[in-house]
Amino acid sequence: MLRILLLIFSFSVIKFLQAEDGSRLWLRYVPVCSIMQEELDNRIAFIHTDAVNPTIKLALEELQLAVKGFIGKDISVSKELKDRSLVLVVGGSQLAKKLKLQTQLDKMHRDGYLIRSANLYNRKLTIIASPTATGVLYGTFHWIRLVQTGALNAGMQEVSEPKYDIRMLNHWDNLNGTIERGYAGYSLWKWSELPNKLSSRYAAYARANASIGINAMVPNNVNANPLILSDSYLPKLKALADVFRPYGIKLYVAVNFASPVALGNLQNADPREIEVQEWWNNKAKDIYQLIPDFGGFLVKANSEGQPGPMDYGRTHADGANMLARALKPFGGIVIWRAFVYKPEDRDRAMMAYLEFMPYDGKFADNVIIQVKNGPVDFQPREPFSPLFGAMKHTPTMLELQITQEYLGFSNHLVFLAPLFEETLKSDTYTQGMGSTVAKVTDGTLAPNNYRAIAGVANVGEDTNWCGHHFAQANWFAFGRQAWNHELGSRQIAEEWIKMTFNNDPAFVEKIAEMMIQSREAPVNYMMPLGLHHLFAWGHHYGPEPWCDVPGARADWLPKYYHNASEKGIGFNRTRSGSGAVDQYHPPLNDIFDDIQTCPEKYVLWFHHVPWNHRMKSGRTLWDELAYKYQEGVDTVRNFQKIWDRSEQFIDKQRFAEVQSKLRIQSRDAVWWKDACLLYFQTFSHLPIPFELERPIHNLEDLKKIKLDLKHHN
Repeated sequence: MLRILLLIFSFSVIKFLQAEDGSRLWLRYVPVCSIMQEELDNRIAFIHTDAVNPTIKLALEELQLAVKGFIGKDISVSKELKDRSLVLVVGGSQLAKKLKLQTQLDKMHRDGYLIRSANLYNRKLTIIASPTATGVLYGTFHWIRLVQTGALNAGMQEVSEPKYDIRMLNHWDNLNGTIERGYAGYSLWKWSELPNKLSSRYAAYARANASIGINAMVPNNVNANPLILSDSYLPKLKALADVFRPYGIKLYVAVNFASPVALGNLQNADPREIEVQEWWNNKAKDIYQLIPDFGGFLVKANSEGQPGPMDYGRTHADGANMLARALKPFGGIVIWRAFVYKPEDRDRAMMAYLEFMPYDGKFADNVIIQVKNGPVDFQPREPFSPLFGAMKHTPTMLELQITQEYLGFSNHLVFLAPLFEETLKSDTYTQGMGSTVAKVTDGTLAPNNYRAIAGVANVGEDTNWCGHHFAQANWFAFGRQAWNHELGSRQIAEEWIKMTFNNDPAFVEKIAEMMIQSREAPVNYMMPLGLHHLFAWGHHYGPEPWCDVPGARADWLPKYYHNASEKGIGFNRTRSGSGAVDQYHPPLNDIFDDIQTCPEKYVLWFHHVPWNHRMKSGRTLWDELAYKYQEGVDTVRNFQKIWDRSEQFIDKQRFAEVQSKLRIQSRDAVWWKDACLLYFQTFSHLPIPFELERPIHNLEDLKKIKLDLKHHN
């Protein structure tokens, strides 16, 4: 009922919208409708808890701030349990026993929470309870979210527990303030000012993460500078950890495997050398003396020029286990990335599987392998990595990319929840039907000591945090799906819209539909039907399928992947080609191997297909490509119409800024369409279907475009 009333009232508050800069993200505590104000006023007069610690204090402050914003009323913290109290309960407290909650809390995940309406001793209570103070903070933010989205009801009984224990953001921030694959300005972390000066954005960042259940972070780039472990930087890390701790966020660090050489003046970083082992043991002790709850190390080794154990004839297991032994006494873990590919004449998509499968079961019990969602590199669409489910004796964690490295940077509106959902729901079949990526990583099908998921962060020092107002939704979506991967993309989109803009049902419906379509749109105008890695050299923004750089590795060039010729296009990964299909478990290997059963969204990923091959639509492959490119362009143009028609529902500043970005995206979509079709037409020698839009560029002019983009490899 409250939800309906809130939606009805939303029409009358639109006229009061004022310009906003996006800095508040989804944590905008604006007045709710008069009916809900009355309901909240009737139920919430006091806040009560018998737990006093920094995290509970944050929860109390957040509730006071939210209720003040919602109903314009200050609520006080009462030492007594009074009527109309919002009660915060931590497991093990006297209050938990008094309210007879301890038995239920004992069975819950430490981060889980319950929200319940209750009547006790003729007192009307709203209870937020958890085994831990951090869980209470998560429950507090969820209660606030229910109010913001109009989903709160008087008799609610809700229990929520996370699917993953570690819900992590990986920042690819460099110590000089730049961000690799960062499109929202410079880094939040001001290393030159730390530890003495703390930016107010550190706590604001932690608060935003806590609001969506993110509980771990890595502040520095996986292409790690050894200095991060130096004596001068450890106090800086401590300062960040101290800010994050009350919000339930644990700090990890990306380390350079050759740090003993760079910092310890050792001759090498061979993991079997006693001196090297002792150096890491001592470094771990130094870190934990400063940061007792330090999470552990994230490692990119023997990948893209980064040092690693293979430099000394050792294995990934040798390197990971050495670090794991150093961290083990303190409860730390090693997150070892599987993003590796040797400069060999082999299919790059196969390399991680080939390198890691021989060591399945040989990693220490505090090592987890972090695997990108696809086998190549965060492409607009990839099949899931075959390592998921295949490593039966080693925990794996999913790595997703929130920053839009291959999806238009912060210029394109691309809601990534559908991409995340597609990956999580992909069936590996490794333990029969239903062995989804989610279930093989969250402990459902294989008990894991560490159930974890990571996202490459998209935040920077821009006022709106992410460079594009809608890019905030991807940060939000990652947190919500990391907490509960069963949440649908549409639900998450609607939550975010209501919290970030307003609750008007017509607005929410149209914008949510636009967001859901926004992932498939770039797939179509960039690389439909399984095409991949057609990006320009030196950055990953525009199209350059013709790219040819003398001396460059073949697998860094688009031609390696599209293989366009007069006969057809696509990468042959069938049994007659690279054989990559057989890294997948039956029946997927047979499905992918047969062009008739291979899903068309992956057909050019797994097959080299003749231009005249008949697709399911009845069109030839060439015509289908042309239609897909046109569909992508038309979809983005429709986004412009949807947004322009929504002007009355949005403050002027954010409306104008998103409108400007959509213009850029629409032009870029045409750029992509024309570049790819005109280039591939030089091989197919076929006309673009006459019913489709004519190219507005010339191929030779497109080939001359060179962008000067900084901070991106």
